Amino acid sequence: MDSPRSTKRERSHSPERDLLTPPNGIDDHVSKRMKLDIDNACDVLNHATRVLAIEAEALAAIRNLYQTDNTAQQGLLDAVQAVLDCQEKRGKLVVTGVGKSAYIAQKFVATCKSLGVAASFMHACEAVHGDLGDIREHDIVLFVSYSGKTPELLNLLPHIPASTRLMALSSHYHFTACPLLHSRADSILLPTPIPEKEEISFSVSAPTTSTTVTLAVADMLALTIAEQLHQTRKKEVFARNHPGGAIGVAYREVIKVDVDVELKKAELEVLELPSPSISGSDDF
Repeated sequence: MDSPRSTKRERSHSPERDLLTPPNGIDDHVSKRMKLDIDNACDVLNHATRVLAIEAEALAAIRNLYQTDNTAQQGLLDAVQAVLDCQEKRGKLVVTGVGKSAYIAQKFVATCKSLGVAASFMHACEAVHGDLGDIREHDIVLFVSYSGKTPELLNLLPHIPASTRLMALSSHYHFTACPLLHSRADSILLPTPIPEKEEISFSVSAPTTSTTVTLAVADMLALTIAEQLHQTRKKEVFARNHPGGAIGVAYREVIKVDVDVELKKAELEVLELPSPSISGSDDF
């Protein structure tokens, strides 16, 4: 006969109990609905690939914008030149944002650092609690905000030195239309518009297409700056700043091969010995 303890334990893990208490707090009605959606594989796959198609179209549109629009092109050229001037004066890019934009900002800063472009991330909420001290002379502040009117970023404007140049990645086409920039005539805008709002595309306004486009433009900016800053040394700078992970291992393997080749060359070199007819006494 089973002991009372084992019977209790079996009862606590009975299938009936599992049905009454679905995992992760999902009620039974939602669980069944999720199961039905997954069974309908065609609908699931069609929806998933539609997301990819919409984001791909947005990337194609932003590429076309920077290929054909004079204002966007001038914004990119001004941004690259401003950052090059800033780097030459030992300044840095201070990139700030909140929410999903903050993650894009952090990734952009990480890319810049790995490419030898001086940059730092400043969270807009922490900025007003002391992190504004990160902004120094010759720095540039870059806002990441699709709307261009994020309250936490707007609140920073009165506290950023008037001599600090401002840039933004936002959905606007001209800096005068961006609330974060229009108050300063030397501001620089890098447009990041999307063809259709996410709420229309996906029935929810979660940042998805907009963050994909913003990240792409941020990558474009980082790589373009690095190309102008380091030129043929870009790969070497990246490898030096990225010694860890698979990238670091691959780089060390390349260095090892190069060293081995040089050593083998040295071993194969035949030194020309002095003629036997010449003795040390002939030195003068």
